[in-house]
Amino acid sequence: MNKVQLGASDLQVSPVCLGTMTFGEQVDEATSHTILDRSLARGINFLDTAEMYAVPARAETFGATETIIGNWLARHPGVRRQLVLATKVAGPSRNMPWIREGKGMTADDITASCHASLKRLQTDVIDLYQIHWPERHVPGLGVPYYQPAQERSATTLHEQLDALGRLVAQGKVRHIGLSNESPYGVHEFVRLAEQHNLPRVATVQNPYCLVNRTVENGLDETMHRLGVSLLAYSPLAFGLLTGKYDTSGTEGANAPPNARIARYESVRKQRWGRPESLAAARRYNQLARDNGLSPTQLALAFCYTKWQVASTIIGVTSVAQLDEDLDAHGTTLSAEVLAEIDRIRWEIRDPAL
Repeated sequence: MNKVQLGASDLQVSPVCLGTMTFGEQVDEATSHTILDRSLARGINFLDTAEMYAVPARAETFGATETIIGNWLARHPGVRRQLVLATKVAGPSRNMPWIREGKGMTADDITASCHASLKRLQTDVIDLYQIHWPERHVPGLGVPYYQPAQERSATTLHEQLDALGRLVAQGKVRHIGLSNESPYGVHEFVRLAEQHNLPRVATVQNPYCLVNRTVENGLDETMHRLGVSLLAYSPLAFGLLTGKYDTSGTEGANAPPNARIARYESVRKQRWGRPESLAAARRYNQLARDNGLSPTQLALAFCYTKWQVASTIIGVTSVAQLDEDLDAHGTTLSAEVLAEIDRIRWEIRDPAL
């Protein structure tokens, strides 16, 4: 795969990134290591994880994914130099007191989380360190509207950026990024970096798929003009866009027993489990079949070829899924198919926002 540059950084990554949030929950350590081996052999040099993983988040699996990756890196000491390794510091507690208490995300919180991630990953430096979700109240993660009355921010963006800047200065982090962020947040982080000579964000990791194209509601212009790259997560909408739920009922009833929507009630209650999201996915999945494509090919080709996307984060539970997702790279969608995708979106908008 040809490499792409992330923002104004010196990071050169594959256009497909291996997301790892299933490692330690749906995927055991041995299988995780096999998937990592295969991804490297197939040209992926970009891994994304987070301190809160595995998902669904539980106290028992907090940090498990980073630990699994760290053990894999320890087994292959020469591999670390080939990889761009990204992880995330969790935002304020979302009913996860095992990460931290309270509603803030102080400089001390960020520093402590970074040190813990470095230890679990068994590495001296994190190539891309991202804020997993904003400390302040923002629309997103299933919340459709910004509501000023819900603002409870306890840590300024400047304090957060200054803490990240110290980690960069200490050589523990190379570059920084954001996740689940809004146009305002991207602009403000860039403005503060320029004003105070602090590190500039290289990336934003946000959901982007056929049933959630909210990035195109203005965030894409912000990122393009500011030179910040999009890392698209959930390109298959937690499996909705693979077609495996097409014969299940509303809210994933009768879904395959090993599927996340079937196994985890918390997932069914999220944006991906909404009846509207399932209904929309079925429209796109049928469009794929009508044009000689699998639903997975259509959904991934959409992300792989959009100008907005620098690298698409895929999450898998098996080598077979990994190969299917990578084999979709290079698929071209016709102008007619793209027009039909836009027509469907005009009708149903973004049900999984």
